[in-house]
Amino acid sequence: MSRINRRIRLAARPVGEPRPTDWRQTEEPAGEPGDGEFLVQVLYLSIDPAMRGWMNAGRSYIRPVEVGEVMRAGAVGRVIASRHSGFAVGDHVSGTFGVQEYCVSDGRGVTKVDPAAAPLPTYLGTLGMSGLTAYFGLIEVGRPEPGQTVVVSGAAGAVGSVVGQIAKILGCRVVGIAGGEAKCRMVVDEFGFDAAIDYQSEDVRKALREHAPDGVDVYFDNVGGDVLDAVLLRLARGARVVVCGAISQYNSTKPQGPANYLSLLVNRASMTGIVVFDYADRYAEGIARMAAWRAEGRLKSLEDVVSGSVADFPDTLMRLFRGENHGKLVLKIAD
Repeated sequence: MSRINRRIRLAARPVGEPRPTDWRQTEEPAGEPGDGEFLVQVLYLSIDPAMRGWMNAGRSYIRPVEVGEVMRAGAVGRVIASRHSGFAVGDHVSGTFGVQEYCVSDGRGVTKVDPAAAPLPTYLGTLGMSGLTAYFGLIEVGRPEPGQTVVVSGAAGAVGSVVGQIAKILGCRVVGIAGGEAKCRMVVDEFGFDAAIDYQSEDVRKALREHAPDGVDVYFDNVGGDVLDAVLLRLARGARVVVCGAISQYNSTKPQGPANYLSLLVNRASMTGIVVFDYADRYAEGIARMAAWRAEGRLKSLEDVVSGSVADFPDTLMRLFRGENHGKLVLKIAD
């Protein structure tokens, strides 16, 4: 049976916000698996802020997507043909399959997932890379202690919402920073944060004085820019700043670095980056612990699923930068 594989390829490196002309859709035969391989039909694509960085040339924690290549993306799919002893037809799997309808894989970096244990999009969010980033970034880099104050930016997003919930499980006071009344309400009412600050309508620095009167012990940063600078001025002695992302800067042609970095010196604080791939040998540990919390009702998942096709990828990606997503953004491309 001949299958057509629709793919989204990077056509040009964006300057500022990605434009429709930065992408090209191609149609090619899906291919058949060889010995030791299997064919995956992609069902859900993970839409992540990190994708914007992958589109840039230059040195980073992962090689850039080259012009002409299929856009990199985590995904969940179903095995529909197999010549691999470890993967059978009907298995559901998660891996970096790319923005395309089908992918031939040799199994490296691919994990089986159970749709009976959790909805498939959850394996791209709380039980996937977003959740693992939150888990290891907070626990290993942030090192929160019971009773300490944890502040999270991008608190209504895929990573931030999980960070705040884990911090609560660990006995911390948690303050979220998000954009808009609806997101701030969700952060408190749905995810159980102690307080939320609306950076769109509030003075973040002033609000932090109210919600973190003794200073910020752990700051988990997903946005950078002005919000990062405001939190740096409220650090407690020995604070840990976890640098996960800077979505406010990704499309800027003149990125803004932190102006208040000397607060790290004054408060004997640290600022450390988190790249989840560094913890690959411990993924099973993180997923098991979060799955247990989820089963106990202590960790909630929120997936913002957009139904469409691979052709909808460029616009769905821009939803992140327009602040339109609530929780983990996922593009559903097949049933």
